[in-house]
Amino acid sequence: MAVLREEDLDPDPIRQFRRWHQEAATDAMVVATATPEGVPSGRVVLLKEVDHRGFVFYTSYESAKAADLGANPRAALVFHWPPVRQVRAGGAVHGVSRQETEDYWRTRPRPSQIGAWASHQSAVIAGRQVLEDRVTELAERFGDGEVPCPPSWGGYRVVPDWIEFWHHQED
Repeated sequence: MAVLREEDLDPDPIRQFRRWHQEAATDAMVVATATPEGVPSGRVVLLKEVDHRGFVFYTSYESAKAADLGANPRAALVFHWPPVRQVRAGGAVHGVSRQETEDYWRTRPRPSQIGAWASHQSAVIAGRQVLEDRVTELAERFGDGEVPCPPSWGGYRVVPDWIEFWHHQED
């Protein structure tokens, strides 16, 4: 990998992020949150949008991360792009509008839509068959019609206070 020089970086951190993100060709990111007691938790989610307003991901509002964000609306993000790059960002978190959520929902594959209805994120289930039965039941319920967006599902935008770019090089 080439040496990273300051003159090669875009002065706009979002444009620079987009450049590296496009080269990495992956949407996986770690979202780190904390409970009101300060207990940290991290998990991998998919980045769905990035612009000058921030980084957007979608999840169940009944998940542990949503509970953390409801009590402590700040998060840190890590994008790890082996073998040589990483981007970290952190800041306040806000819910995206219902319209943005619905617009994104309509782009999701049908199995993902049904899966969002079937899964009770962060809840323990008796076994895989319970989830598979729920998916089958919901697929029959919705038939060939549109699968509506659950009211308990939506997006969050991390509005960065800071963004850090790291590039490994031998020297």
